Amino acid sequence: MSNFIDDINEVHRKVGTRELPEGEARTVLLRRTYDAAAEDVWDACTDPERIGRWFLPVTGELKLGGHYQLQGNAGGEILRCEPPKLLRVSWLFGENPGFSEVEVRLTPEGDDRTVFELEHVAVVPAEFWDRFGPGATGVGWDLALLGLGLHLRGNMIDDPSAWEQSDEARALMTHSSAAWGEAYLASGAPEGVVEAAVAGTTAFYVPEKPES
Repeated sequence: MSNFIDDINEVHRKVGTRELPEGEARTVLLRRTYDAAAEDVWDACTDPERIGRWFLPVTGELKLGGHYQLQGNAGGEILRCEPPKLLRVSWLFGENPGFSEVEVRLTPEGDDRTVFELEHVAVVPAEFWDRFGPGATGVGWDLALLGLGLHLRGNMIDDPSAWEQSDEARALMTHSSAAWGEAYLASGAPEGVVEAAVAGTTAFYVPEKPES
């Protein structure tokens, strides 16, 4: 467990806003460094076989202008693809998804270290943001970056669905939710608003266990 917490603590988080033609968007940014070459990190993020090992199975035409679909999750279009440094995709759910994009940026640090940045920009309904804040997507991205880090080290969680129900995972997601609360507070959000959002996010990801 301590190693997983260390991984979560390696992530720098930032919360912000951006004005778009579609309206005011919320932004969440995650940054961490991996002990792997940029080409390897890029391959892990763009090769469908490797994506399925650390994230989710993916189908589609994985090239610029192509469309992808993650199993049970988002789908969209590949908007920019500049190997091995930048990937931008639309990140959409359902029939009326609104505006949502994810951009991954890779910066080499020598031959065998890479600064990884992921920015998720989305126009979010006010009632949803008020209830959950940035942790709604942030906790999920923390788990994804954890999976990527394990993969780059040659490891993996054997049964992610079962693991997510474990006490270890519940403690990790609670820790992640609190970390996003700190980033939200640093963005200028009022303390009471942050506390409510952290409580909402934690309750979503870590619901109370039924009494036996």
